Amino acid sequence: MVQVIAEIGCNHKGDMDIAKEMISVAARVCKADVAKFQKRNNPELLTAAQYDAPHPVVSNAYGETYGAHREALELSIDEHQELLAHCQSENIEYSTSVWDLTSAKQMAAINPRLLKIPSATNLHWNLQEWLCRNYAGEIHVSTGMTTKKEIKEIVSFYERFDRAGDLVIYSCTSGYPVAFEEICLGEITRLRELYEDRIKAIAFSGHHLGIAADVAALALGAQYVERHFTLDRTWKGTDHAASLEPDGLRRLVRDLKNVELALERKSADILPVEQAQRDKLKWRSAESQAA
Repeated sequence: MVQVIAEIGCNHKGDMDIAKEMISVAARVCKADVAKFQKRNNPELLTAAQYDAPHPVVSNAYGETYGAHREALELSIDEHQELLAHCQSENIEYSTSVWDLTSAKQMAAINPRLLKIPSATNLHWNLQEWLCRNYAGEIHVSTGMTTKKEIKEIVSFYERFDRAGDLVIYSCTSGYPVAFEEICLGEITRLRELYEDRIKAIAFSGHHLGIAADVAALALGAQYVERHFTLDRTWKGTDHAASLEPDGLRRLVRDLKNVELALERKSADILPVEQAQRDKLKWRSAESQAA
């Protein structure tokens, strides 16, 4: 069945109460399958110049420098463990993206079923090699801002470590938000044609507006659909404008689950729901009625 991932990311604004509320809303109201966060070790991920530079969009900043901004949004290992426990209490799966090797080691230690490699670090081979050797769960890799040649290299990399059976590749366009003509859902078909029989699954991560494209992604064969999630699209931050609020995510989950049922082939020539109508309405010749 299609799995719907509520990408909370850093939309909790660094506030654990908000993070837990978002988990509860995603689970109870929206009926999502996974609540996903992000983990960064900022001094490892950023150069000193990047860390000390001002945020490029001051109105979205949570600190005087980009490093201070990122630290304000970062949750500790213990807090992630607490979020995992809260997910378990709400009957929704916990996951997180890992942006660097330190974060990968920290999050693998709490052993979620799946970890995500974001588009920005999908060529970080040391990070992914460590996960291949030390983490037994699914490894999901997003392919925004990634060339076709690089995607081929990623799949081959996991095959060399005998982990392609745990690899989920996401069709993705990196932008916030993405225009409809830039979603490029045809990439799902291309990825399926090239890699479906070599990896665990093909998925879709969307940064667009509305929910129509996600239903199309399901119809094209995406087995995971990931959307950014927020409680309020007007909150300060880069991702909120490209996120779904609770009612949007609720409708997305509803539509995906219903359309998945609708995509089934007929289990019999005449379904039970059709039989009474057939008996009442179906034209048959006198000869066939006599027979």
